[in-house]
Amino acid sequence: MNGKSFFVDLTLCTACRGCQVACKQWKDLPAERTHNFGSHQNPADLSHQTIRLVRFKEARDAQGKLRWYFFPEQCRHCIEPPCKYMLNMYKSAVVYNEEVRLAKNVDLDPQMICPYNVPRKDAATGHWRKCDMCIDRVKDGLKPACVTSCPTGTMNFGDREAMLEMAQNRLTEVKKTRPNAFLADPEDVRVIYLCDTDAENYHTHMVADTGQRSAILAQARPAKQSRREFLTGRFNFGKSRV
Repeated sequence: MNGKSFFVDLTLCTACRGCQVACKQWKDLPAERTHNFGSHQNPADLSHQTIRLVRFKEARDAQGKLRWYFFPEQCRHCIEPPCKYMLNMYKSAVVYNEEVRLAKNVDLDPQMICPYNVPRKDAATGHWRKCDMCIDRVKDGLKPACVTSCPTGTMNFGDREAMLEMAQNRLTEVKKTRPNAFLADPEDVRVIYLCDTDAENYHTHMVADTGQRSAILAQARPAKQSRREFLTGRFNFGKSRV
């Protein structure tokens, strides 16, 4: 599988939030008014103005001790992205088509189009937004802004084969002391997370629910639709778009 990928080593993340700030700065995304909801995490969730978020979750480790688990979340850039086929949302592999907006009477939840619950809609414009892999930087031979800001080696970016090799090598090393370590959905996504504990200790949507993924694809591809129509985004669900 050619193309670029991220390798995100969560065992090295200190939740400095440098990646979150770098994303805001490069994309010129405004700050959001937030409130204390009982966590150091800020803001509380992704939005059309916050497309990268370092999540904080406290859970018990294998020894029963409380521990912080940090999860810098972003679009996973699925190899076969279910949201690509919903409303013909893409111009390219990672960039949303800004001409696609939902009519006001269409209430589409992110979980209906993404098994990772990532894309977010701007209620004012109807546009959807997510990480685009800093495609403007990558085209110029640069790394995504989040990667260049990471001081610990958590964020890595490069050719997919190299990132998969790095991930496998690092997994082998980590498993020597943390045998429950695993790579999250490495065959399905271009953002490969190395976790050293159960997925739910990081976030509800750390890994995809395969049933949900299949349901999204089934909804996007009606039974009578041809494969060509499916792959080009021509499907019945998109009739209500504006």
